[in-house]
Order: sequence, then C-alpha cells, then structure tokens
Amino acid sequence: MMTIDPTTTPTKDLHQFLLGIVSPRPIAWVSTIDENGNTNLAPYSFFNAFSSNPPILVFSSNRRVADNTTKDTLANIEANGECVIHAVSYKNLRQMAVSSVSFPTNESEFEKAGLTAVKSDLVKPFRVAESPAAMECKVTKIITLGDQGGAGHLILCNVVRIHLDEEVVVNNRIDPNKMDLMGRLGRAFYVRVKGENVFPIVQSVMEITIGYDNLPDAIKNSTVFNGNNIGQLAGLKEPPTTEQIAAAKAKPIIAKLMEANNATEVLQIYAKEILDTDDNRRMEAAAIAWLS
Repeated sequence: MMTIDPTTTPTKDLHQFLLGIVSPRPIAWVSTIDENGNTNLAPYSFFNAFSSNPPILVFSSNRRVADNTTKDTLANIEANGECVIHAVSYKNLRQMAVSSVSFPTNESEFEKAGLTAVKSDLVKPFRVAESPAAMECKVTKIITLGDQGGAGHLILCNVVRIHLDEEVVVNNRIDPNKMDLMGRLGRAFYVRVKGENVFPIVQSVMEITIGYDNLPDAIKNSTVFNGNNIGQLAGLKEPPTTEQIAAAKAKPIIAKLMEANNATEVLQIYAKEILDTDDNRRMEAAAIAWLS
C-alpha cells in the first residue's frame, strides 16, 4: 500500500490525493457582492451541511496553491457577511465551470456564464435563477486555517431563506433524480447523481442488529461474500429462525446445492445472487447462508 507523508508531499500533489479520496463532494455555487455592487459567483467543493437547527452550511475558500492569493468570494464575505449558496444541477454544469474562471473583480460571472441574477429576499447577493435550489445565508464566522497556499478559510453560513424549484419536490421531499445534482471528484472529474447511481439503503440506526461478530464462521470466513454482503447480513435485526432455515433447506434447488462437493461455496454463491439483486429478500438469503 502506498504511504503518503503530508509534511513532505508537495501541496499540489497532496491537494489532489485528498480530493481524490474525499469524493464525491457536493458543490456550493456561491454568489456574493462587494461594497461597490460588483457581483461574484464561484463554485466550491469543500462544502457540506453541518447542522439543521440552526441550519448551518460550511464551505472553504482556500488560498490558491500557485500564488497564495485569496478569492473575491472571501473578500466580499469579509466585507458584508452575506452570500447565497446554490445547488449545481447537470443542466448548469458547464455554466458553473465558466464561473470558476478568475475574471477581473469588476466583471460579473453571471454575465460571463449567461446566468440570470435574481434579487434575494433577505441578503444583498443575487440568486442564480437557473439553479434548482438557492439558500440565502448570513455568515456567522470565518475560521482561518493557515497562511500558505492551499490553506482554507472555513466560512460558517446560517441559512435564513431557502428557494426551491417546485419541480424537484415530491411529497414534501426533494427527489434526487429531479435535482440531478453534480458532485466533484479529483482533478477534472465529476459525477452525476441520477438514474442507476441513486438507490436506497434501508438500515435503521436505532434498532440493534446482530452484527458481524454473531455471524456463523462459514460466513465470516467466506471468500464468496463481499463487504456489502457481509454488511447486509450483519445488519439484520435477528438471525434467520430455525423454521426459516428449514424452509430454505426444503426447497429442491437448495437441497440439490447441498449435495455438491463444494456445498458451502455454491450455497453462498446462490445467497450472494439474491443479496446482490433484491435486498427485500435478505432474510431468505440469510437462511441459505446459515445453511452453508
């Protein structure tokens, strides 16, 4: 395994290792305004939500690695303490990319990227009309993490107003396929959050599960099951009952598999096929796995 020492690795390389590992990252498309009324719009992928009550978003405006300069976003927020953070959907991806260019302060990224600036309700910076979600924010704190190139400025933002495209809301919840969000990876790579890339994992965090330590040795020592399969079985609230195991054993196909010389392996392969294709049949697969 490759070992990296942050203290001896050039910042430009360390930066890419970190971004390649901590990904995909959500993108904050941040609009600000300076004291002269110049609008600014820039994307930041050091970004996340950190609290719901109060509603707090945090993003980092880092010093440029190349020349250790800071960005207009940071200067504008330091001047007036306000911003609007937008979601980046697939339909606006390339416009977002244009807004990342270091245009002169007096040139608006809204105009350069062909975006519509809409007046906000509670803050001075404008909203991007084309974004499916905009969050007006009051900045509560800026935490400086260093003074060298690559050092971040954590910007803590209190959300005071949210604007959502009604098209993306279904039953009072955001539909991820309709949001069609973009995530940032390392270098120039992105990921689209839609279609087969979006799927549910149902696992209660309140109900105690059986855990890996209570799985049969044949499962723990398996070369067939991968980490996801082990997690599916360890995440059960209870192991299969004697009756469920007996019912599985009575099925002709299972009885035939149990006659094989490599019965443990073929039973686990069969159980794995169920786990990989239909999580709703997890207990059925567990009963077969317990037989192995």
